[in-house]
Amino acid sequence: MMIEIDFNSDEALYMQVRNQIIMGIATAQFSEGDPLPSVRQLADMIGINMHTVNKAYTVLRQEGYVKMDRRRGAVIALDVDRMQALAELKRELQVILAKSSCKNVSVAEIHELIDEIYSEYT
Repeated sequence: MMIEIDFNSDEALYMQVRNQIIMGIATAQFSEGDPLPSVRQLADMIGINMHTVNKAYTVLRQEGYVKMDRRRGAVIALDVDRMQALAELKRELQVILAKSSCKNVSVAEIHELIDEIYSEYT
């Protein structure tokens, strides 16, 4: 598992970890049931505080991407309710599309970007 942190980014470190794990799931680097490194192992691997990794794992658990197993630690578990996931996606897209509208990005350009990005996961 390769997680790279950009220490110069404005994005919080725990969100970078979260996002890269989600990207790993989407690109099939991780599959249902795969264990993630322990909090300590991942923190040591990428050179960040254990509390930061723990926060990323907590968010991933709350969002339904991982479950905590007493014996195996954090495990990929994609049991998110589809309707809940769609509702969350809609809320996130509303903000992104509003920003795009303010910057005069056309619908065609948005569709091109979506197709380009989505093709990486299919």
